[in-house]
Amino acid sequence: MPTRHDIRNVAIVAHVDHGKTTIVDAMLKQAGAFAAHQQLDDRMMDSNDLEREKGITILAKNTAVKYHPKDGGAPITINIIDTPGHADFGGEVERGLSMVDAVVLLVDASEGPLPQTRFVLRKALQQRKPVILCINKTDRPDSRIDEVVNETYDLFLDLDADEDQIEFPIVYACGRDGIASLTKPEDGTVPQDSENLEPFFSTILEHVPAPVYDEEAPLQAHVTNLDADNFLGRIALLRVEQGELRKGQTVAWIKRDGTISNVRITELMMTEALTRKPAEVAGPGDICAVAGIPDIMIGETLADPENPIALPLITVDQPAISMTIGTNTSPLVGRGGTGKGAEAKSAVKDRKVTARQVKDRLDRELVGNVSLRVLETERPDAWEVQGRGELALAILVEQMRREGFELTIGKPQVVTKEVDGKIHEPVERLTVDVPEEHMGAVTQLMGVRKGRMDNMSNHGSGWVRMEFVVPSRGLIGFRTEFLTNTRGTGIAHSIHEGHEPWFGTLTTRNNGSLVADRAGAVTAFAMTNLQERGVLFTDPGTEVYEGMIVGENSRSDDMDVNITKEKKLTNMRSSSADSFEAIVPPRKLSLEQSLEFCRDDECVEVTPEAVRIRKVVLDQKERSRSASRAKNA
Repeated sequence: MPTRHDIRNVAIVAHVDHGKTTIVDAMLKQAGAFAAHQQLDDRMMDSNDLEREKGITILAKNTAVKYHPKDGGAPITINIIDTPGHADFGGEVERGLSMVDAVVLLVDASEGPLPQTRFVLRKALQQRKPVILCINKTDRPDSRIDEVVNETYDLFLDLDADEDQIEFPIVYACGRDGIASLTKPEDGTVPQDSENLEPFFSTILEHVPAPVYDEEAPLQAHVTNLDADNFLGRIALLRVEQGELRKGQTVAWIKRDGTISNVRITELMMTEALTRKPAEVAGPGDICAVAGIPDIMIGETLADPENPIALPLITVDQPAISMTIGTNTSPLVGRGGTGKGAEAKSAVKDRKVTARQVKDRLDRELVGNVSLRVLETERPDAWEVQGRGELALAILVEQMRREGFELTIGKPQVVTKEVDGKIHEPVERLTVDVPEEHMGAVTQLMGVRKGRMDNMSNHGSGWVRMEFVVPSRGLIGFRTEFLTNTRGTGIAHSIHEGHEPWFGTLTTRNNGSLVADRAGAVTAFAMTNLQERGVLFTDPGTEVYEGMIVGENSRSDDMDVNITKEKKLTNMRSSSADSFEAIVPPRKLSLEQSLEFCRDDECVEVTPEAVRIRKVVLDQKERSRSASRAKNA
């Protein structure tokens, strides 16, 4: 069959923070993708604000480099898909793999294969993609290259790789310095026999199969991603499998439900470096973008109008975590940060607080996010949103918050399913790296959360790696407690491991809440008296309302407190009257920490200015009556 030797399609997959985006930056620079005068940022592929802030890749993105072989041959286009390393964004990984012919598996020379390495590699092996192993960060002082290579071989065997798949080439690299070599360097050193990524490029050309096609086959192009443009509207990113796609051409659009309609391609673009440039034609193996089809969805096919043949739909893993997202129902809805002053009024002009606006935004998210589900609830102003994990849902909420939405978010729950008449819940494989002295604390923490230890290894460096299988419920609220118990030194990563029978009741948070019993502004006087009762979350001057949670109680039950109490003023003076006690700085909770903190009767109020935790039922008397009824029942 004919082969296109002028193109290669490859995805770079790895665990979080093993250096995918950094090595793609180096490839772009060394392939001459930028002019000498251009100002370049670090992590150019992480274009999203949230990606830059969190230091992780959230959306799969593609770039293309023109590689000029050293022997003077014709330039070769290498299409590179930079995929997320976090399993919560697994839908992006699965879509990315459907566009390529091979994968580069990047592994940290010190940390070795971690849960997300297992996740992305399993997906690649299932799709029978050849693998190139790249050991990155060889210059780390604690690197252990030989052991990491052996651990990677073990992982391949663990995932039932066949003989062809396990015979992979190995490249050693320092992505930050833009150097790669086929010769193993000493631990803790940069490869010495190379000055650039040339060995990495040549390995990709040698081991990534060139696209093969059938000259007689009709057009087939698979939609793998969506984008939007202010002028062109919705843009579909697709890979041409067979035939040719031309600007202005009329094609058959095969929808998810099997119906077919003819549409015209108004614009065709190909990626060069980080920009899309107009093109006239895209052939087999090309990754291109087309405009002119306003309702096209991921997984659909563009085909020949006279002989339309659909490609298989992209399937993704089922959601494991759900949370309720609804309109903001607190007394401070639509009032900005403090609710006072001209600045607050101007800030809330574009506030999105209605159920229609929230539902429209969730429907828009479904267009580009194949791993998300949105279900109706009993209430008309709230919806159940299901996703891969807490982080994926928290990222969605954070994006909506930045767009001006005010929301009420329920406590994350697990998505169960029934198998042979029994309820099964999702379980995770948790890998923990901790200093030896914290091993007991972590084991105790996992015991409470019904986690069972599967494996433990000590590399002799004072650190222990433990693997647990734990119900997903047990990991809701786990990270904050884990970081506290390990003094901030522990590293924990988890990945979905399937479903197991229901583990029973779990008690993950032992402390109750300090709940404001009236509306008003927080006073320093009240905080001074309350700080011995627990940990406070609010600053002096913050506006609170009845039912809002202002701190964590030192005991297991909830306590209603008056955090707006002011000091009584008299006309008597004394020498000690103006002595102030120091206020302990309040603990500031991020959106993820607030979701972890919630109990079943609590929820999180999210606005562009603030994240507040509150009781679902704000009225103190109503909560007391409900508690009494539950107790008597």
